Amino acid sequence: MVTSQVHSILDHKIRLVPRDGKAIYLVGPINLPINLNGVTVPFQWYCWLLCDEVTYNAETMIEKLSNSNLAEKQQSSVLVYGDFEQAEEVLIRMHSICHTGDIFGSKRCDCGYQLNQALQMIVDHGAGALFYLANHEGRGIGLFSKAMAYVLQENGYDTVEANLNLGFVDDARSYADAIAVLQKLRAKPVQLITNNPRKIEALREAGMAVQERVPLWGDVSEYNEKYLQTKINRSGHLEEGCCND
Repeated sequence: MVTSQVHSILDHKIRLVPRDGKAIYLVGPINLPINLNGVTVPFQWYCWLLCDEVTYNAETMIEKLSNSNLAEKQQSSVLVYGDFEQAEEVLIRMHSICHTGDIFGSKRCDCGYQLNQALQMIVDHGAGALFYLANHEGRGIGLFSKAMAYVLQENGYDTVEANLNLGFVDDARSYADAIAVLQKLRAKPVQLITNNPRKIEALREAGMAVQERVPLWGDVSEYNEKYLQTKINRSGHLEEGCCND
């Protein structure tokens, strides 16, 4: 049973974002000081959860969640810096989770580098947000399938070929939930940090104005050069600034 005190604390921190008959529950902002390249930077953190049932009463929603094992489900979040709602120009990054790159520092991709660099770009700019999309592992195929794809890549397949030969599409990611949260936090245009035109298309199709695309390439090495070239040659990524180290 959720006490009245707990309910009063959480009630103004949980927002409902309706989407296609379902509910996105957004909790935050929460103060989250981040160690970014040796400097402590104050971010505001939000986390969201997509539910099939729309419950407008926060107390009822909290009680239902206590009976669910959310640790076995994917939840995404967003780190916000500066006056994200009102600033005239903000940078945003739609960052797909990469267990191997973001956590282990794998050199087989550039994801860990992009995560760190995007956060630094947002701080240097003065305002922005990084959306960390937890159901995007392996371009949306999941961690175990990504591991199998890596086995195929070690046997000559490129990233696209590996996914296709496992029965998946090249890119199964959806940005719909993240965009719904973005529109809840900001109505003004954004500048998007990306090399992927599909992300720009997803924002514009949802009615979000994109002022500018900011490229993000780097950390090119013998371990990921083929991976980066496959992004350009097979997946349509824009190559400005890529693979020129």
